[in-house]
Amino acid sequence: MLDAINSVIGQVNHFLWDYLLIFLLIGTGLYFTLRLKFVQFVNFGEMFRLLGEGFTGKGKTHKNQVSSFQAFCIATASRVGTGNLAGVATAIAAGGPGAVFWMWIVALVGSASAFVESTLAQLYKERGGDSFIGGPAFYIRKGLKMPWMSTLFAVVICITFGLIFNAVQANTIAQAYDAAFGVSPYIMAAILAVSTLVIIFGGVQRIAKLVGVLVPVMAILYILLAIVIIAMNIGQVPGIIKSIFTSAFGVEQVFGGGVGAAISYGVKRGLFSNEAGMGSAPNAAATAAVSHPVKQGFIQALSVFTDTIIICTCTAVVVLLYGADVGYSNMVGDGIQLTQNAVNQHIGAWGGPFIAICILLFAYSSIIGNYYYSEANIRSLTKNRAVLNGFRLLVGVLVVWGAVAGLDIVWNFADLTMGVMAVINIVAILLLGKLALRLYHNYKSQKTEGKNPTFHAETLPDVDKKDIECW
Repeated sequence: MLDAINSVIGQVNHFLWDYLLIFLLIGTGLYFTLRLKFVQFVNFGEMFRLLGEGFTGKGKTHKNQVSSFQAFCIATASRVGTGNLAGVATAIAAGGPGAVFWMWIVALVGSASAFVESTLAQLYKERGGDSFIGGPAFYIRKGLKMPWMSTLFAVVICITFGLIFNAVQANTIAQAYDAAFGVSPYIMAAILAVSTLVIIFGGVQRIAKLVGVLVPVMAILYILLAIVIIAMNIGQVPGIIKSIFTSAFGVEQVFGGGVGAAISYGVKRGLFSNEAGMGSAPNAAATAAVSHPVKQGFIQALSVFTDTIIICTCTAVVVLLYGADVGYSNMVGDGIQLTQNAVNQHIGAWGGPFIAICILLFAYSSIIGNYYYSEANIRSLTKNRAVLNGFRLLVGVLVVWGAVAGLDIVWNFADLTMGVMAVINIVAILLLGKLALRLYHNYKSQKTEGKNPTFHAETLPDVDKKDIECW
């Protein structure tokens, strides 16, 4: 039965990704890149300045508010995880080195979409106790006046992130610990479920504090490992980079399905990793206390670069160096186990256990970040506490299922649900994008005047003040 379901989902995914989302994601990213005059490239310095401002907590008016830095960490916690270690390896195994090029493209142009969706999330956020909540469900309902579409998105993101993506993260952790330490997936399932439920019943402030510690540590450790491996094999790196570009356009097809597979798997795994345009990160962006919506748009665009251009590239080079050593057709493993074997090849038998520890930090923080996205959207649907608590228990159940399920079916479900979610969100940001453009121009104008940009609702007189109540 599961095999039949998996086959049907695979056929739907083939149409959704190969004939629709490839063009929709890249096309939307290019559109916003041009309309905003390369916003993601010309504001790099401002992005880092604002991140530092958020780190100090500047701009918060209450100690329990989420800073822009904490919101960055929540979004990065969801982005940085299985997609970076397992997803990249899966993309290379199926699409060849050229898949990495298309992951880069999705990140580079998609960061403009990330800027737009996160700016809109800030504009239409609502107060939720001492903090804020928001995201696509909110800007669709308020900005587009389409409550049915808002409800649909909220339901889809809850299924995608709270349930399916968390099953993927649990699956990756279980595989890694089975390979490295021989820990039974059933034991790991129980550990993950219990620890996840303890955290998510604690609320968003505990989530923000937890990932604020885990994300920098896990990223730095993994990047340092990759730098060491690259330095040890520096003579092979130019050839690896060349193979990424030549394989991307089918000039040199090392393995996999040629240029079509490179694009398909690169775009799919790129989106899974950096989530640009998918509509997930805006849920974290909306929580931040900032003086202007564009500030958080900048910070979330930076998160896309951090995820794909830095961390995914680290994994890609490590795996491709492994392929260069043993022959691409002789690489062993799939998903996270391929990455573990690649690291073992370079630094010895302790590499696999080290990656298992890293993926525990990466993927577990993603589970927590993913859950938060779901909580924000459940709150947009209902204030019933019992519904939220019931969903939290269901998250625990899916973590258990993911840890013990097969790799293919878990990833196929993830591709399906994130594809549907991305289509809804992209339609929304294309229709509302003009507001992000006006906010960007307002921000730049204030910067030119030497001001610390501050937004007030009166700046957009044509927008109903009730819809932007926080400004």
